[in-house]
Amino acid sequence: MPKSTYMYWQKRLVASSPRDDLETVIQSIYEENNQDYGHRRIGLALRKRGIVVNHKKVLKITRKLGILCTKYTRKSRKKYRAYKGKVGTIAKNKIRRRFQTPLYYQKLTTDITEFKVGADQKLYLSPIMDMGTGEIISYQMNERPNLAFVLETLEQALQIVLPQAPYRVTVHSDQGWHYQHKKWVSLLKKNKVYQSMSRKGNCLDNSPMENFFGLLKQEMYYGCVFQTYQELKQAIDTYIDYYNHRRIKLKLAGLSPVEYRLQASQEV
Repeated sequence: MPKSTYMYWQKRLVASSPRDDLETVIQSIYEENNQDYGHRRIGLALRKRGIVVNHKKVLKITRKLGILCTKYTRKSRKKYRAYKGKVGTIAKNKIRRRFQTPLYYQKLTTDITEFKVGADQKLYLSPIMDMGTGEIISYQMNERPNLAFVLETLEQALQIVLPQAPYRVTVHSDQGWHYQHKKWVSLLKKNKVYQSMSRKGNCLDNSPMENFFGLLKQEMYYGCVFQTYQELKQAIDTYIDYYNHRRIKLKLAGLSPVEYRLQASQEV
């Protein structure tokens, strides 16, 4: 046997297998993302690292490693409802389920969701989302679903959005009493922002926000025990930062919401 052939096979047998290296990378991607990624998003994460692998091979390896995303098997609990009838202004549904837009900061949506903490305490979350990217632009949390923390969310979002949006912005919501209130309506009018509302009792008219609430609760809330309000608040802060900056989306070509917005801003 030629010496060169002997040395080649000796090095190859000693070196680790490329398959072993790929399995290690896939396992690390799965762990780094809180065990939330299935084989499709793992495949996109590999591409972002410059590793191009067929999706069938990724699926085969995830099955071998026992990687399985099980956080979406739990059903959502009863939704918080802020509807109290007609107590103010009911705006027309300007969005009409046309959620997709190539422009960021053009169509915004908002809602309120409820979390239980400990034995009898509650936490309420009020976020505002950009429909174009799915990015959570602003959010507030409070122990009570009062008007003040909802207005703070809107004021914070407008400070970010209006200086960067060369087109008129639309804010979409359900018919909750907060969004009918004269202070909410006047704040939108003052800033020349369109107001849009879902039809009564039709959650599909605001499905982008409903989908986000579902992801949030499935990936960081259900199955976890939070004893204090501050503990849950910190967990939500951490998750929203992860969701905006690192959690990739299939419909955003494997980018996170912030990565997609930054890329779109460079192309304009």
